[in-house]
Amino acid sequence: MVKLTADLMAVLRCPVTGSALEQDETGLVSTAPDASGNLVHYVLEEGIPVLLAPSAVRDG
Repeated sequence: MVKLTADLMAVLRCPVTGSALEQDETGLVSTAPDASGNLVHYVLEEGIPVLLAPSAVRDG
């Protein structure tokens, strides 16, 4: 997986919670929970963060 730079991570925010994001082994994760108490996960596609709210993403 592509490691995002510290400069980029410093400006990225979760569009759902407004919190900072952290990179883990599968993508990005919010540092604060959403309204239902869950952390929000985002994927990286070819090293590019896809910061769409989970309800806006369709499988398929």
